[in-house]
Amino acid sequence: MTCTGCATSEPRTGPLRLDRGTTGRYDPGMTEAPLREPRVRSGQIIALRLIDLAYAIDLKQAETLWGRRVRRGSTRPQLNATPLKAMSFGVPPLALQLDPVALDLPGGAVEASVRLYDFGVAAFALRVPVAGLDWRDFCAVLDGVDAVAGPEARAPVWDGLLATLREAVGEALERPSAATLEEDYLIGLVHELDTPMSAETLLERLDLAPLLAGDAGKLSEGARRDLLRNRFSYYADDLVALAWDRAFIYEPRRDTDVIDVLEVANAQLLEMRYYDELLAEVTELTERVDNALQVTEDVYLARVYAAAIDLFRVPNVSAAVDRKLAIIRETYAALYSEASSSRAELLEIAILVLIAIEIVLSLVRH
Repeated sequence: MTCTGCATSEPRTGPLRLDRGTTGRYDPGMTEAPLREPRVRSGQIIALRLIDLAYAIDLKQAETLWGRRVRRGSTRPQLNATPLKAMSFGVPPLALQLDPVALDLPGGAVEASVRLYDFGVAAFALRVPVAGLDWRDFCAVLDGVDAVAGPEARAPVWDGLLATLREAVGEALERPSAATLEEDYLIGLVHELDTPMSAETLLERLDLAPLLAGDAGKLSEGARRDLLRNRFSYYADDLVALAWDRAFIYEPRRDTDVIDVLEVANAQLLEMRYYDELLAEVTELTERVDNALQVTEDVYLARVYAAAIDLFRVPNVSAAVDRKLAIIRETYAALYSEASSSRAELLEIAILVLIAIEIVLSLVRH
């Protein structure tokens, strides 16, 4: 399985034709459509909030507790569109379906779920369905979700979901975290446009920079280039564009692998931040986090995953942890050396005292 690269791949020959009739998929070799912003026929706005719950989570016990107390389904997902030998979870997370929640948005309650990772992270997700929206309205809904459920909103919805989860699976948490460490991420997902198109055409017809930046103001060309730098396509008609706290995904095939990869990358960032603050011996723990997702043969998802890890600055945080651990080890080594010298001196003194006592006793006997 080889990757076609990002959305700036070589242009195809021949005119662009768009089939409006049946499949809703891009078909090269058809007539050019009028240049206008397409409408979003179907998609979702996905708000993620990842919370560090504990040192570790016993997923089997959590699944048992959830089934016993909540009596709602749970799954241990795999990446659905990728061969197992190409990419797999180190330990598959436990996916739990939560009750729908109300947001201060038109449309009523929205779907809520959570995934539990064995290294102590809970990844909550709110999914707001969208359909029949102009592009500007789609961006407005995304900004609206950010306003009511994003990091600045302090929305009570997350507190309620967290309380429900702790009550249900609290016994499966090993050394629960006293403080709450969080990461937020927002995804604009489009499954179908009224005008099916290639990734190249989509980039020409839609302005993704304001969506990724969360800023409707006029951005400089340098800022726009930076925002659109991390974009990828596998097929001619799909697109992933990543930013620090937002992503846009155009996925006509409704695969969820990219979303899963972004969730794992955010979970790794959260744990590295936790270890950075903890300043403890975390060699075993970081190995568990590093092995949360193994990417081997799927080059496309490997590129998306690597870009997400780099964009979220996981290596920087990890390096900070390593530096602080190195300082701790060096301090420990110095203190140990000093203590060893002190013990050696005491032993020498004790030996000399014993020798002196032996000499005195010998003289007394004679």
